[in-house]
Amino acid sequence: MSNASLAPLPSADRPDVAARLREALLGASFTADGLLDLLGAPAYAALARSETVPALRATRGDTPLETLVRLFLLQQPVLHARVADVLPVDACLDSGWLTRVGGPSGDEVAATVDVRPYGGPAGEDWFIVSDLGCAVGGAGGIGSRDEGVVLGVGGASTTLAGITVRTPVASALDLGTGSGIQALHAAQHATRVTATDLNPRALHITGLTLALSGVPAAELREGSLFEPVKDGETYDLIVSNPPFVISPGARLTYRDGGMGGDDLCRSLVQQAGERLNEGGFAQFLANWQHVEGEDWQDRLRSWVPRGCDAWIVQREVQDVTQYAELWLRDAGDHRGDPAEYQALYDAWLDEFEARKVRSVGFGWITLRRTSAAEPSVVAEEWPHPVEQPLGDTVRAHFARLDYLRAHDDAALLAGHFKLAPEIVQEQVGLPGAEDPEHVVLRQNRGMRRATKVDTVGAGFAGVCDGTLSAGRILDAIAQLVGEDPVLLRDRTPAQIRLLVEQGFLDPA
Repeated sequence: MSNASLAPLPSADRPDVAARLREALLGASFTADGLLDLLGAPAYAALARSETVPALRATRGDTPLETLVRLFLLQQPVLHARVADVLPVDACLDSGWLTRVGGPSGDEVAATVDVRPYGGPAGEDWFIVSDLGCAVGGAGGIGSRDEGVVLGVGGASTTLAGITVRTPVASALDLGTGSGIQALHAAQHATRVTATDLNPRALHITGLTLALSGVPAAELREGSLFEPVKDGETYDLIVSNPPFVISPGARLTYRDGGMGGDDLCRSLVQQAGERLNEGGFAQFLANWQHVEGEDWQDRLRSWVPRGCDAWIVQREVQDVTQYAELWLRDAGDHRGDPAEYQALYDAWLDEFEARKVRSVGFGWITLRRTSAAEPSVVAEEWPHPVEQPLGDTVRAHFARLDYLRAHDDAALLAGHFKLAPEIVQEQVGLPGAEDPEHVVLRQNRGMRRATKVDTVGAGFAGVCDGTLSAGRILDAIAQLVGEDPVLLRDRTPAQIRLLVEQGFLDPA
């Protein structure tokens, strides 16, 4: 499949024009906040679903902001004279951000790329560049089926940005950068950012995204997976929203990795360990196969490279028919010839049947390089709502692993703990019963976990304020309930360990 129908891109070596364009966009309030004010929440949300009618209705006037929305987001031709009042139009035409409609003498101009405001985590005004009509997927599918098309920010991109650990680091690698959203985030806390992609068009667009957002340029390298990384080169942070779709054949570079089954995600995870500095994190989104007769958790644990702790979270599972339909719609195949759609659908199901795949899991994989003698690998299913951003929650998970590894049961009982913020206790049982059937502790932050505890566990957690050691608290509980304090000290550390591991208790 060629890229013949994709528009020529703006020049990547005109930072002066990008800076002037950025200044003009900000001057017209072409920002995330400005769009919300202009369009209202429903039309703004509809844009994120690639539905443009509400925004078209909201931009019938002639203000500078309405002009920019029609030009860059709705991709409508706009009179040259009107654009000249808002942007450095001649410089934008000369460098390729805009083109004349109907030839050199046309009196209308059009955008050559989608430019979408994006609010950074600290209120930064950034801009994501992508191919026309391809800011996100949406119900109608992507705007182009050219092999090298570059999409903007979708739900997967923002999920990865939200779970990434954001501590200051010397070096970060954004593998498979796409439109550059992960590199943009990394530039805020990494001294050096390297962005790679198999698709040269994606690297070009990443350069435009960074320049238009006013952040330092990344080192851009072309190639697949870790091929562009030099021998011996290591990083403190590796992030990747890779082409993880498990599909029969590589049709679209941004989503189809071209390897069989989930081999691309497996290769990515397995090869990341040797590219990490001690204590460094590698964080990926991935899809994985649920194969007949095989436990998915064992499958994923086998991917984890030696010398790495891992936290694998399965967020969603789809049967093979749901999965095939999702990605056929993503490519817009449902709008084409019904016979062709049926043939494509058949090909997906043939592939899954040959591999004995019953369903596909989606989730997050985080690795951390460790020198621990016995690395920890946690693989769990958590389909429930969480509170983004989760970067601090991810970092704290591994910090708690270190604490628990360094403390045997005796040290645990000598330790002091605090109940984590915003934990509530729920008592579950029949109405009117004297005692609850069980007690549940529930987090209102981060992963928003819930865990069952016995009365000792609930009582212990309730008095953890950092002042008394765990052993002293258990001795007091033993006296209250008339239990042997030695037996209570023997059987409770496992419960304390679980409460610490899951983030209900923090070491004081």
